[in-house]
Amino acid sequence: MSTKRSLIRRATAVAAAATAALILAPCGNGNDSGGSAHNGHGAASSSASVLAQQGDHNAAGTAFAKGMIPHHRQAIEMADLAVTGAESAEVKKLADKIKKAQDPEIRALSGRLTSWDERVPAEGVGHGGHDMSGMVTAEETKQPESASGKAFDTAFLQPMIKHHEGAVVMAKTGQAQGAYQPAKDMAQVIITSQSAEIARMNNLLGKS
Repeated sequence: MSTKRSLIRRATAVAAAATAALILAPCGNGNDSGGSAHNGHGAASSSASVLAQQGDHNAAGTAFAKGMIPHHRQAIEMADLAVTGAESAEVKKLADKIKKAQDPEIRALSGRLTSWDERVPAEGVGHGGHDMSGMVTAEETKQPESASGKAFDTAFLQPMIKHHEGAVVMAKTGQAQGAYQPAKDMAQVIITSQSAEIARMNNLLGKS
């Protein structure tokens, strides 16, 4: 258990670094015409060098951001119920951790889409349960509301495991096919942290 907790703590630290990289990374898309020399040749060269190292965004990176935002929103919606309604203190702690990790990732991904002149998914997009990997149905997200005690914890953990598994699949695709390095770094953080959380949730359910 201590090893798993250590892994989760390390993943959280890396997530913070990746989120900061996404927010602070250059917003240009590499398609500028270059401008005139008096605009600051040194600054332009520096930006070009960073972009060359990180890689420009591509369709796969855009799809990753647009898919992960509603996916994270649904996870937070589910976690909100467990923070107050779960019987187990461990389940409550996990739900709070999910909220604290995924909310800044939503903001970072939204900022990146804006910098790419891409539309940020509206609230509610993707909540049908069939639009992307791991999204659960509206009925599944509401099941804990009609349960209590251990039944509540089970009704939260089972769909959240499914949800996390979908996020890992999406993140692996984004990492493999994306071009923008900070986004690829965030995808790796999601793979590492949510895989560890899946193992933790299975332990809480007594499956391993």
